[in-house]
Amino acid sequence: MTDDRERWALILGASSGMGEATGLALAKAGYHIAGVHLDFRAGLTHVEEVKAAIVAEGREALFTNMNAADDEKRAAALAALRQRFDESTAAGRKPYVRVVMHSLAFGSLVPFLADDPKAAVDRKKMEMTQDVMANSLVYWVQDLHRGGFLDRGSKVYAMTSEGTSRVVPSYGVVSGAKAAMESHVRQLAMEFARLGTGVAVNSIRAGVTDTPALRKIPENQRMIDVTLARNPHGRMTTTADVAEAIVTLSASDSDWMSGNIISVDGGEFVTG
Repeated sequence: MTDDRERWALILGASSGMGEATGLALAKAGYHIAGVHLDFRAGLTHVEEVKAAIVAEGREALFTNMNAADDEKRAAALAALRQRFDESTAAGRKPYVRVVMHSLAFGSLVPFLADDPKAAVDRKKMEMTQDVMANSLVYWVQDLHRGGFLDRGSKVYAMTSEGTSRVVPSYGVVSGAKAAMESHVRQLAMEFARLGTGVAVNSIRAGVTDTPALRKIPENQRMIDVTLARNPHGRMTTTADVAEAIVTLSASDSDWMSGNIISVDGGEFVTG
């Protein structure tokens, strides 16, 4: 059956790393891109380059510079997307959000224990990391569902890491948030299935990838060295690897693959 719907992808964290690569790959595959990003003046030139690359593929780039965990700004961003969808509907098209990618890397990289309280995690840092990297997924998906943006075949992907089951000294706060996010994914997958929506929700566990987020981890060079030694392919995962996987997984309308943690790492995780 021919699918004549207008495909959009909503990328949370669209201006760099895996979000940027996936947005560009999806644009090449025929998706319009709604990108949410948080960049200051120094990063805005690159944002314009990303948008231009999407437009060069003949697709729209509707980008919003905002804190993705802010409730009012989320509502405003979705209102702008609704206005764009209404224009398409009025022109006889059938727009929907085919892909949602949650790729927000904004959290505290500090240990739990330190002699100086300022050097360790506190309630504010813990709750901020949890809100941005885990709970915001639920709030965005709730609003997308209630607003009628999702349809049969829609896919939700939340980026996780093996930090949920491995220990890195400065990664504990983020690790806890990622573990919570994986739980949110399972819950959303189950509830969408019970509602008969045709929406699938999965976590994507990428291998260690050279991104701006990785470079902020104090132990990043050690992580890179270990990865190169144990990955069966002898290399790190790339953002293109992740983007290709998401494009491929999104090709089918099936919602039967849902609630999983899908490794995109060349066998890195299973080597231990």
